[in-house]
Amino acid sequence: MGSDDLFKKKRKTRKVRKQGNRRPRANSFLIVTEGEKTEPLYFKGLQKLIEEKIGGNIDVYEAPTIEIEGEGCSTSVLVEKAMELVSAAKIIYQNIWVVFDKDDFEDFDIAIEEAEKKGFKVAWSNQSFEYWLFLHFNYSDSALHRDDWEGKLTEIFRQYNLGDQKYRKNYEEIYSIVDENNGTDTAIKNAKRRMGEFNPNKYRPSEFNPGTTVYLLVEELKKYLDE
Repeated sequence: MGSDDLFKKKRKTRKVRKQGNRRPRANSFLIVTEGEKTEPLYFKGLQKLIEEKIGGNIDVYEAPTIEIEGEGCSTSVLVEKAMELVSAAKIIYQNIWVVFDKDDFEDFDIAIEEAEKKGFKVAWSNQSFEYWLFLHFNYSDSALHRDDWEGKLTEIFRQYNLGDQKYRKNYEEIYSIVDENNGTDTAIKNAKRRMGEFNPNKYRPSEFNPGTTVYLLVEELKKYLDE
């Protein structure tokens, strides 16, 4: 066996050993978002609160590992990116979520199916994540364009004097802003009400407008704050 072959064999052995050393991490989350601003900022705000609380109770709770990546790509590509992140991770995540909107993507339904086949959980919104944010304040089943949801959020921000009284996608404290007055609980309640009408045998996600399953992910994360 030549030296080159021996080197390749050793390198392959080290790679297998490195992958084999990865261990499942209880209460761990990998959240991969399509958006580069609003979605990751929202979940990082929630992540911060969880870490602050769990950090004070480390003898009682095992702190959840939450990694959030804002990728800014199309839905099918996002699923591929999530696979890359999972493969490169130093731990085996217990919960892997992809977060994306319908917007104008034609591969919306296909991406959801692909993600679920790979064992990922999907927090989708039709048309946009802004619909989920709107549900923190009011219920609606109106099929509006994503630009209209942004406009409605601006009206709410002005009404309640939130942020600088205009909805923007780059508020670093977007989670705490919309969570005022138990907004997250309100959003979960409103989303469950709306999604109670979703029949997967009748509708594809792209046909159910408005709709969102973001509440499923938020419920899983919020349990660490409610315990």
